[in-house]
Amino acid sequence: MSIIIRVVVNAVALWAAVLLIDGINVTAQSTADQIVVYLAVGAIFGLVNAVIKPIVKTVGCAFYILTLGLIALVVNALLLMLTAWAADLLGLAFTVDGFWPAFWGAIVVAVVSWLLSLFLPDAGDRE
Repeated sequence: MSIIIRVVVNAVALWAAVLLIDGINVTAQSTADQIVVYLAVGAIFGLVNAVIKPIVKTVGCAFYILTLGLIALVVNALLLMLTAWAADLLGLAFTVDGFWPAFWGAIVVAVVSWLLSLFLPDAGDRE
């Protein structure tokens, strides 16, 4: 159940990024197609973050320390661009038009995901 909640949270955060940032687009025509795209891209984004982000953090630990964590903004932007690339491979109508839209979009996704997680119970709260 928590995986489904994470995918929905990612989908809502990506929807907010599409609304707020020029250069991040979903080009699906119907509302149903847009919802499918957001959910699929949310799943891809979650998978990318779960698999690649820990590897990057481990390998780039010195850069995180040296930049006081600011490199995380660049890493998140690159992960969002990787998500858009994977979505394109799967034929999903989600695009990111370069680094700066990805940079600002990653910030929006992080903030919206954090805000939504404040309203969701932790795994320990459900027991």
